[in-house]
Amino acid sequence: MKERATVSPPHHRPTRQLRHDARIWVMSIAGALPACIVALIFLWTGDYTPKVQWTLTVVILGFLFGFSAALRSRVVLPLQTLSNLLAALREGDYSIRARGAKRDDPLGEVVLEVNALGTTLREQRLGALEATALLSKVMEEIDVAVLAFDGRQSLRLVNRAGERLLAQPAERLLGRSAAELGLSECLEGDSHRLLDTRFPGGMGRWEARRSTFRQAGLPHQLLVLSDLSRTLREEERKAWQRLIRVLGHELNNSLAPIKSIAGSLETLVLKNPPPADWREDMQRGLAVIGARGEALSRFMEAYTRLAQLPPPRFQPLDVETWVQRVVRLETRLAVAVRPGPPLTIQADGDQLDQLLINLLRNAVDAALITGGGVSAGWERTPVHLEVWIDDEGPGLSNTSNLFVPFFTTKPQGSGIGLVLSRQIAEAHGGDLLLENRTNQAGCRARLRLPLTGAEGRKQ
Repeated sequence: MKERATVSPPHHRPTRQLRHDARIWVMSIAGALPACIVALIFLWTGDYTPKVQWTLTVVILGFLFGFSAALRSRVVLPLQTLSNLLAALREGDYSIRARGAKRDDPLGEVVLEVNALGTTLREQRLGALEATALLSKVMEEIDVAVLAFDGRQSLRLVNRAGERLLAQPAERLLGRSAAELGLSECLEGDSHRLLDTRFPGGMGRWEARRSTFRQAGLPHQLLVLSDLSRTLREEERKAWQRLIRVLGHELNNSLAPIKSIAGSLETLVLKNPPPADWREDMQRGLAVIGARGEALSRFMEAYTRLAQLPPPRFQPLDVETWVQRVVRLETRLAVAVRPGPPLTIQADGDQLDQLLINLLRNAVDAALITGGGVSAGWERTPVHLEVWIDDEGPGLSNTSNLFVPFFTTKPQGSGIGLVLSRQIAEAHGGDLLLENRTNQAGCRARLRLPLTGAEGRKQ
């Protein structure tokens, strides 16, 4: 059996093309060559001496090649200038400029545009350098560890806080893998989560945020670690200070008169013989002591109720029925209800009843001071149910302490109504806001509850 011969395709050598300047030189000679040939024909066929013929021939050919070379140089030199300018721009040298360019010259227009490009690139590089310097300064100063890893989870960037967290300088950290640095767990799982872990530079609770970016076309991961322990401890300390200040104020208000009256009663009992009206003084003193003890008991019950709010039990709740039911409980003043759209939400009806009762009670208390009215209503936004209560009272003189526990401006107030109301709103995923009305005197309380998924629907 004969083997089939394989025929390889012929190898084509790449055609060698003339350079641009050589083509210009050849084209210039080709353009002038016919005229020179005609002149030489007339010269050599005419009645001229050989000396004249050879002299004119040399002159004609000299002019031909001389002008061709001059034309070639005239074309090549500007191109070389532009090439040098572009090479300088490519290498990052934006200070070189071409001179002698004119607007009415096509080649001058090109040179001017290249000069303008150099100016633009220079300004952009300066802006980029300044932005990079600012970013580096911010990264060095912020008290948050910032680390960048490439696709192989090798560390490529770390700021000063990251150095403190890992207890090593950047020179010893860069290039090491996340596993070697003990950060593999941070690069896995959810992109935003809380970690209770220990690092060489500290231990506690950390907030880890992870995102991706590209550098030189390759994917990288940016890891940000925030120490929450210090912030939580500081907030806890401030909370304890506020709580102790309020508790101390309330206890002193009750213990001071109790101590004073107890001392007076002790003096009264030690008198011999006792005064004639000692029984009446004893009864009044004991009544005051009992009243202050009852006030302290109510105070502690209020604190217990605030600290032990159970989680809400979500059930369908018709908004109109809920608002109308709570409004009817207020008998001191007729509250005008402005109906909104039919709406049913998922909420804890008992807790929202208590929230709305507190808001209505405050609104009526304020309105009774000025003899104004109170109105309530609700409306739907794309993502929220908003229930509002307007009063025509004197308004809010200080909004900074509204939600401070046990702070109250009422003589018989406990100072937990608004705090408890906001706690209920936040447990439902909403918020509570009190602000002065802009169009007239009074205050508006706004309760916003989310309407996401099955939590709200139109009837």
